Amino acid sequence: MKLNTAQLERTVNQLQAQALPENHPLIPQLNRLYGDHTYFLNGDGLNIVEPADRALDIPTKQVGGMGIVFNVAYWTDSNPPKLEAHEPEMTENTVSLATDGG
Repeated sequence: MKLNTAQLERTVNQLQAQALPENHPLIPQLNRLYGDHTYFLNGDGLNIVEPADRALDIPTKQVGGMGIVFNVAYWTDSNPPKLEAHEPEMTENTVSLATDGG
């Protein structure tokens, strides 16, 4: 999912991650692989966020404005470390996407 500015700021703070800018040269390729998302880098690798109701197939009222983090690429042990892409894997990490008015 593409995050709006407020959701992006909240997610970066909650995940201690860095968002890839929209003009990053890898964004078109990532969008072809995984769909139109906001992408985040952290110590676990490259991640995306999906609304919890869609990811878990449960009613929105049960999860409110929560998102679930999916890892799409792990860091390798190589020197220097590189990202190794894989099918999206649901993590145990969640983020609050709800914003006041947003």
